[in-house]
Amino acid sequence: MGTEGARALLERAGRLTLQTGNLLNWGCLRKKCPATPGEEVRDCIQKTLIEWSSKIGQDQNQETLEVLECTVAQAIEKINPEERDELKVSAKLFIVGSNSSSIRDAVDLACSALGVARLDSVIIAPPPVEDGTNLSLEYLQPYWKELENLVQNKKIVAIGTSDLDKALLEQLYMWAQVKPSSNQVNLASCCVMPPDLTAFAKECDIQLLTHNDPKELLCEASFQEVLQESIQNVKANKWIPLWLLRYSVIVKSRGIIKSKGYIIQAKGNAS
Repeated sequence: MGTEGARALLERAGRLTLQTGNLLNWGCLRKKCPATPGEEVRDCIQKTLIEWSSKIGQDQNQETLEVLECTVAQAIEKINPEERDELKVSAKLFIVGSNSSSIRDAVDLACSALGVARLDSVIIAPPPVEDGTNLSLEYLQPYWKELENLVQNKKIVAIGTSDLDKALLEQLYMWAQVKPSSNQVNLASCCVMPPDLTAFAKECDIQLLTHNDPKELLCEASFQEVLQESIQNVKANKWIPLWLLRYSVIVKSRGIIKSKGYIIQAKGNAS
């Protein structure tokens, strides 16, 4: 059945959850060094879709699933409970076309995929704002409140932000009940850490980290394009990505990455 079965499942489903599993288990991806994080995401989505669709059988073609799970079984790698204390599980969450309620779904799915009760840290990338609109504390507040709830419910240990300047980081810090433990700075737009940001972070014990993610790691058009390329004749424009979560599992004592992967959720629109 392959592609035909996958296409039928996608046409009937209302939501799609795609999990790449541990990318370090994928020989074809491990050998390749994508030039950008965006290219890596596209590669991972495409290879997961192609591998998943190749294993769709005749029996699955008859199913109607509200939430369609797109995974590659051999790449899924849960954490051994006996090793949990030796590992740091971190995630960065990119909200694409959804609202703050997606944060809980993303964290729950990441915990389930890795077989853990909690994530050690979650950094949220600023959700996209409308053209001509500046990012503000009011806009960030519902997302941060959702993260705070997850900290209080012991699903996350520490929460952080990305690409906030000193003024906005200070506003968030003063307002928040659970203070940001880190703030990522994109060195593509800033070769040297701004002195005012550095001073404020030091004063408030906020760790400044660097990253090279684009402002939009996965947009709607890009997701639909890779879906169309991976599964022939699929109605790709039906699918709208909601969020993307990138996780990494690091061995604390050695600082090496043991596991890395992506989880993406998309919804089917009414048309």
